[in-house]
Amino acid sequence: MKQELIIGGGCFWCTEAVFELLKGVSDVESGYANGNTPSPTYRDICTGESGYAEVIKITYDDTIISTDTLLDIFFTIHNPTTLNYQGADRGTQYRSTILHTSSQTAQTAQSAKQKAQKEYKDPIVTIIEPLQNYYQAEDYHQDYYRQNSMQGYCMAVIPPKILKLQEKFGREIA
Repeated sequence: MKQELIIGGGCFWCTEAVFELLKGVSDVESGYANGNTPSPTYRDICTGESGYAEVIKITYDDTIISTDTLLDIFFTIHNPTTLNYQGADRGTQYRSTILHTSSQTAQTAQSAKQKAQKEYKDPIVTIIEPLQNYYQAEDYHQDYYRQNSMQGYCMAVIPPKILKLQEKFGREIA
């Protein structure tokens, strides 16, 4: 059955690139969520003052890939113990977050966070919160890695995330 999951784990180019590889995922869209201005732009987000997080909206078939598996991957491919940054990307827009639209998704996220904590020495700071608003990012952000894989940032940051995915989950998932 078709489901949606909205997560943020640093730069949306990076998370989008990984989740687009997964069997059962039909679409991954980069966007902005839970901010305080209508119709934000990337320029608004970069100020760090808009309240928005860079997120991805994953559309998937839960008969092929489960929400639990998606969240396990999420906690594997980024560092959920760093507050408001991933690597060189700094600011509240890069926070680690899981946004839910139901109590069931909130509970699933909380369980996944508790499970993931066993893998980390430092406390996980991922915020699990209700989705308040969501806006699709500009067209040039969509499928960014597919279109710009030779760009320096992409070459440095995304392949290690894909390698983590393959090492933990094997090639059968992608």
